[in-house]
Amino acid sequence: MKPVIGLIPLVDENRESYWMLPGYMTGIQMAGGIPVMLPLEMNRMDIRQAANALDGVLFTGGHDVSPQMYGEAPLPECGAVCPARDRMEQMLFEECLEMDKPMLGICRGIQLINVLLGGTLYQDLPTQNPSDVNHHGAPPYDRPVHSISIVQGTPLHALCGPAASVNSYHHQAIRDLAASLTPMAYAEDGIIEAVYRKASRFLWAVQFHPEFAWHSDRNCYAIFETFVAACRSDADESGR
Repeated sequence: MKPVIGLIPLVDENRESYWMLPGYMTGIQMAGGIPVMLPLEMNRMDIRQAANALDGVLFTGGHDVSPQMYGEAPLPECGAVCPARDRMEQMLFEECLEMDKPMLGICRGIQLINVLLGGTLYQDLPTQNPSDVNHHGAPPYDRPVHSISIVQGTPLHALCGPAASVNSYHHQAIRDLAASLTPMAYAEDGIIEAVYRKASRFLWAVQFHPEFAWHSDRNCYAIFETFVAACRSDADESGR
C-alpha cells in the first residue's frame, strides 16, 4: 500500500481560497506516496483523528511564521502571517510528534518546526542578517542560486554528500536553533539550511525548495524519496 501523506495548504486571502503548488504533490507521487491537502479549520479532536489516519505530514512553504509564536513583536519588514494556519499547524505538529509520525518541512516548514520546538527566527534576513548570499532567487525557481555545506555524520550527508547547490526563495530563517534539532547543512553565510530531530523516527526540514526542483535535481528527489519511504514504513506498521 502507498502511504497517505497530508500536505498543509497555501492560503490566498484575496481569493478566499486554499491552493497548492503542484510540485509538492507530484514530488510525493513520483516518490511513491499519495498526497492529500488538509483543511485549516479543524479542532484538536479532528486534527488528532486526521494525524492518526495519515502516514506522514509535509509542512509546506507560504506565509511568514508569526513572531508572536517566538515571543517577539513583528518588525515592519515581517511579511503577512496567517493565524489560522499557525494554529492548525501547531496542533497538527504536536499530535504528529506525540505519535512519532514522519514529518518533512520545506521553507516555512523548517522555520515553523524550529519555532514550535523552542527556537527563534530572523524576521527579515536583509535587515537583520545581511549577506552576499542570494536567499531570494528569481524565476525559474528550480535554478540553484547558492551552495550549501552538509554536515558530516548527518542523514543528509549520507544521502547527498558533503555539498550541494540549492534553489532558494525566503526572507526569514532560523536564528536560534531549537535544542532538540541538529543542523544538517549551512549556507556560506552561516544560515541553517537543513535540520533533523534525532529523537524522531523521521523529522527533517530544509530551507530550500525540493518541490520546484525534484524533477531536475537528484538530491531534491532523494529527499522526497527518503521521506516517502519513512511514511511507507509507518503505513506498513499500522497495517494500512
